[in-house]
Amino acid sequence: MRSFLLPVLSFTLGLAAYAIADPTLSPWQLHEQRSHIPAGWTRTRKLDSSVSVPLRFALSQSNTENLEAFLYEVSLPASSNYGKHWSPSQIAAKFAPSAESIETVRSWLIGSGVEPHRIKLSPTKGWLEVASTVEEAESLLLADYHVYDHESGTKHIACDSYHLPEHVIPHVDFVTPTIHFDAKIPRKRENQYTRVPIGQPGQGSTPKTSGQIGTIFDQLEDCDQQITPICLRALYGLWYQPVAGKTNSYGIVEYTPQSYLQSDLDLFAKNFSTGLEGVSPTLVSIDGGVIEGSDPSFDYNGESDLDLEYAMTLVTKGQDITLYQVGDIVQGGSFNTFLDALDGTYCKYDGGDDPTQDPVYPDTASGGYTGNEECGTVKPANVISTSYGYNEADLSPAYAIRQCNEYAKLGLMGVTFLFSSGDAGVAGNGGYCLNPDGTQSPDGKIFNPDFPATCPYVTAVGATQVSPGQSVWEPENACEQVIYSGGGFSNYFSMPLYQKAAVEGYLAAEPISYPKDIYNSTGDKVDHFYSPVHIPISLLTEQTTLLLSTVLSRWCTELPAATPVVGSILTMVNDARISRGKPPLGFINPAIYSADFVGGFKDVTNGTNPGCGTLGFNTTKGWDPVTGLGTPYFPSLLSKWLSL
Repeated sequence: MRSFLLPVLSFTLGLAAYAIADPTLSPWQLHEQRSHIPAGWTRTRKLDSSVSVPLRFALSQSNTENLEAFLYEVSLPASSNYGKHWSPSQIAAKFAPSAESIETVRSWLIGSGVEPHRIKLSPTKGWLEVASTVEEAESLLLADYHVYDHESGTKHIACDSYHLPEHVIPHVDFVTPTIHFDAKIPRKRENQYTRVPIGQPGQGSTPKTSGQIGTIFDQLEDCDQQITPICLRALYGLWYQPVAGKTNSYGIVEYTPQSYLQSDLDLFAKNFSTGLEGVSPTLVSIDGGVIEGSDPSFDYNGESDLDLEYAMTLVTKGQDITLYQVGDIVQGGSFNTFLDALDGTYCKYDGGDDPTQDPVYPDTASGGYTGNEECGTVKPANVISTSYGYNEADLSPAYAIRQCNEYAKLGLMGVTFLFSSGDAGVAGNGGYCLNPDGTQSPDGKIFNPDFPATCPYVTAVGATQVSPGQSVWEPENACEQVIYSGGGFSNYFSMPLYQKAAVEGYLAAEPISYPKDIYNSTGDKVDHFYSPVHIPISLLTEQTTLLLSTVLSRWCTELPAATPVVGSILTMVNDARISRGKPPLGFINPAIYSADFVGGFKDVTNGTNPGCGTLGFNTTKGWDPVTGLGTPYFPSLLSKWLSL
């Protein structure tokens, strides 16, 4: 992974001052700097010098420069180590910070006047924490701390920039609290969520309803009107009965307060499934995750209902589904909350979670989860589907990189991660686009990609449709009704090797006419963007999916429900492999982009993904940023993966 930069933040290096560092004179250099105060925040006052500040130094991890190579070694079909996934203990040992990094930072702190007993090394050796004061922190970092107020009433401690001695910089990824403004905004009043995390009604990629329906169709000739499970089976050739359901695993992640209603699952099963009435997913509660059924509204149940209804039906009663319900009813959860539960080393990796972005447990609020944070207590499923996402620009580069690296590590362990690519085309959630100063607004002009879909170590799932008047036997189109498939160029992550030929071929065949300052088009430092391209693969979605409710029947045009559909296809591939003594798929992108998988996908050549005042990108023959490699065809993919 190479360099990347968020428009809001600039990671500039320059000589600022000199100071005594043990044992020699060492120049301080600017480590991180924020270019502006984010929207909704106001600097109110200087922070009192006596206030306690727990400084956390995220120590640079060992071997991260080789992470991609390690992952390719177990993921490329041509590799002799294909499918030979690593154990958790191998992961922990390979990426722990070096003894040199620990000693360099510790010696500098002691030489700067910090007593040794105030310096704590985490059990995983990923970070050093110093019990400090504002006065000392400002001296150590050449920073100036202030209190910032959010319009919701939240207060936040931050500085505009900070420095580290030159000899310390290679050993520290970042320091908190400093410039990061990914603040967790709490509720304004009881039972109302006002921060902007995943899982909250009206936030992120969530189902879109377009009214009531009077008739339920379940025939192939009606798939241009309603996409029901029989349509999906015909489109993607998914006619398979699992035989290894007890040893295989498939997980779907939901974030409180989103949760399913059993009555909805039963009604859907009655109409479209066999043997699933009364069947529930296996609940794994993470940090107080609960099935919150007190509010039967679509905003609170639509996402979880759709994900589970389609996944459970497609994998049939022969395959159990694990529901990872993340976060308590007070704070909800974050992707990091979930990753902490899967991998104990991640809890403190690169300094641990960001308390300004991630929930903190135990939760002392009324009704909160009072247990300790789940840390390495949950076994990851072979395939994990998540229908939620952020705008990439919502997060700092350091935060996104840390999380993306974890997806790579879990890929090394044999886990397949799927994420929705978003449903606003080249715009971000809510149709927000970027402005030249790094802020986001509905009238912005700069393309605003989704994360984690832009992480090169996950598989992003985009949107296609059976257009009106067409049948399931005709080629699908990019989704251009109600929602638009997310897809485009990351502003943080460089183009992965497995994607290089496909992207370069597209750019040569379909020159993009937009000004280069509204999307990240090359590896050159064009305006606003500072990294080579990466484009998420788009696999499939259904244009319209049917959600049955005990209250009413509702049409849903839904991109996120596509993600668990793809997860179901890959889970059935895993079933066949496991039944033959083969390992699960793990990270699939290097394989599906390889020559071995030509013909595994149906090409999509019609449509665009509008946003930010443009038509977005074009589909074309072969790979494109809207529909990726195309839509998956299970019989072909099964044959190819069984040969590996």
